[in-house]
Amino acid sequence: MHRKAILFLSPSWILLLLFFITPMLLTFGFAFTNLSLTGTDAANIQFIGFQNFTNMFQDPEFRISVFRTLIFLLFSAVVGQVVLGLILALLMKEKARGFRRFIGVIVIAGWVTPEIVVAFCWVAFLSDAGTFNSILQGIGFEPITWLFTFPMVSVIIANIWHGTAFSMMVFQATLDDVPKSVQEAAVIDGASRWQIFFRVTLPIVKGSIVTNMMLVTLQTLGVFTLIYTMTGGGPGNATQILPIFMYNQAFVNYQFGYGTAISLVLLVIGTVASLLYMRFMKVKL
Repeated sequence: MHRKAILFLSPSWILLLLFFITPMLLTFGFAFTNLSLTGTDAANIQFIGFQNFTNMFQDPEFRISVFRTLIFLLFSAVVGQVVLGLILALLMKEKARGFRRFIGVIVIAGWVTPEIVVAFCWVAFLSDAGTFNSILQGIGFEPITWLFTFPMVSVIIANIWHGTAFSMMVFQATLDDVPKSVQEAAVIDGASRWQIFFRVTLPIVKGSIVTNMMLVTLQTLGVFTLIYTMTGGGPGNATQILPIFMYNQAFVNYQFGYGTAISLVLLVIGTVASLLYMRFMKVKL
C-alpha cells in the first residue's frame, strides 16, 4: 500500500520538483553570480558572493524603489483593499440576498478581469482624453494628466479596484458566521453599534482579517503587469516599485544575477510581513 501511494504521488512530486523547487534553487544560486544575458559575463558565469547585494544596498534607486513599494503596499493593500473590503462587507451584511448578489457580481467582475485588461481600462479612464477628464470638462473643470501628475495615486486606485472583491468575499463569509445571539446580547446590555463592532465583531473576525491581509500583501508585492502597462514604472521612475526595478535590471539592463538578488529581497519582505501578521494573530484585542 505504501509503494502504491508513492507511485500515485510521484507525478505531483516530479512536477513540484521541476517547476517549483528547481527554479527556486536556481534563483537563489544566480543571486550570488555575475550572470548576464549578454556580453562576456553571459559566457563566463562566476561566483561573486554578496557583491550583488552590496551593490544593491549602495544603489539609491533601489532604496527609493523599496520606499515606493512600501507606500504602494500600505495604501493599496492594507488601507485600500482590506479596509474597503471590510466596509463593503459590513454595508452588505443586513441587505437582501438579491441586492447582495447584484452588488457582488459588479464588484467581483473587477477581480476576475485579467490584470492586463484592468490596466488598459484604467489607462482609457485616466488618460488625457479619457472618460474621467471628459466628465471633469463636462462640469466645468480643467482636464488633468492623471498618469503623469499623479502616477502613484493612479496605480494604487487601479489595484484597489481590481483586488477589493477578494477581501469583500472573505469578510462577507466571516461576518455571516458571527453568532447573532452574541450581538443581540450586546444590544440588550446597551452597547452601541460602534461598541458592538469593536468589542464583539472585530475580535471574532480578527483571524480572518489578518489572514486576508497577509494574502493581499503577498499578492500586492507581486503586482507587475498592472503598473508596467499603465505607466511602465514612470514617468521617470515615479512608479518603479521593486518588481519593476527587478525586471529592468534583469531584462532591460541584462544583469540577470543582480535581478535575481532583488527578487530575494522581495521574498524577504514578504516573509517578514507574513511573520508579523501571524504574530499579530496571537495578540488579544
